[in-house]
Amino acid sequence: MRKLLTSPNAMSLSATEQTIYQNALSFVADLSLNLMAVKVENHPDNFLNWCGELHRICLHDVNRDLLEPSQEKPLKKLQETLSTGVSACQLKLARVIPWPIFVGFIQAASNLQALPERLRLLDYIANVRSNNLADMIEEDRLAFAGKHTSQHDISVYDFDVEWFAGTRGAKTFHQLLKSHPEAFDSALAYIPLTGDVDLADYENFVQTYKAIFSTHTDGEKAPLSAATRLLALRRPDQFIALTSGKIDTLSQGLGLVKLNNQSFDDYWHEMIVTIRSTQWWRSDMPSDESELQLWQNRAMLIDLFLFADSSLAENSNYVRMRDKPKKVKIGVAKAMKRSQESAEAIVDKAFAAEDLPEFIINMRSTIVNSVKGGKTVDQAITLMRNIFG
Repeated sequence: MRKLLTSPNAMSLSATEQTIYQNALSFVADLSLNLMAVKVENHPDNFLNWCGELHRICLHDVNRDLLEPSQEKPLKKLQETLSTGVSACQLKLARVIPWPIFVGFIQAASNLQALPERLRLLDYIANVRSNNLADMIEEDRLAFAGKHTSQHDISVYDFDVEWFAGTRGAKTFHQLLKSHPEAFDSALAYIPLTGDVDLADYENFVQTYKAIFSTHTDGEKAPLSAATRLLALRRPDQFIALTSGKIDTLSQGLGLVKLNNQSFDDYWHEMIVTIRSTQWWRSDMPSDESELQLWQNRAMLIDLFLFADSSLAENSNYVRMRDKPKKVKIGVAKAMKRSQESAEAIVDKAFAAEDLPEFIINMRSTIVNSVKGGKTVDQAITLMRNIFG
């Protein structure tokens, strides 16, 4: 273990990596006896794999029964520091690699990063993004804006809408989006759906977006993170979706000035300009169909260079709703009621996605009423099959 802990001294570390290493050592001091009891067989020769190996040891090999209560926090902080190290190293790699290596990295991380589910979200949004937010049913609008709710019927929304950047904590943003969706449409209208997005387009968006908050709140500042969610879902090939938890890691890994939730100028001039200077982002449109899907969402997919462990995919809101044990509770149907508009839209989406028998199609109004009352589309269709099939 001593050899493992000191091996980064022989590596050529960047200033960011050196800072991460020193931070890790500060937490190691409180855990030295526990760590020294672990037999180490793998001794990586680069900082990325070193962070990954020590993180694995902390997660799986440290005997937690021997931990003192006071050591729980240092262990957690050490794991967080090491995960930041993995992210910083992988993002550093992303700054210099060409498109084929970018694709290979993303495909290798597919299962760990829940790439198929993420792409289902992006495909779904691609089919609705040309609509105004004001004209969308609430479930679609929240899917665009990044807030997962129990109303997202997994028969239709077979993905966690909060991948890339959840916004459920931005309460004022969601209040304004619900009451003034047309104002957000005015802001997004400055971002073209195809072709280049330039600085003037972005600045017009920001000015209009900020005006929503200055006009309809008592001096509350417009949050950058929620704005980037809208921008990235509008143009996932051009923008990165941020959260407060990702801002520092992305700033460190991409070698940027430290952004915060009001850094609208730095988001463009530092982060977006940096991404646009990479070889993989500047690559020509690929002819391969599977690569084309990645290329069309390439800026947003920088997320896959962030640290992920085996629990990431399992913590998807979609997966948890899908695997949640079925319970019958009084009052659930009332809590889950949908509007007629939402119920009709959800049923029509399900009908379009499945090859259903004609008698089910003919019972659309009955199924809509069931969905409106709280059933999922699958539950409503299964019930009709059982009765009339």
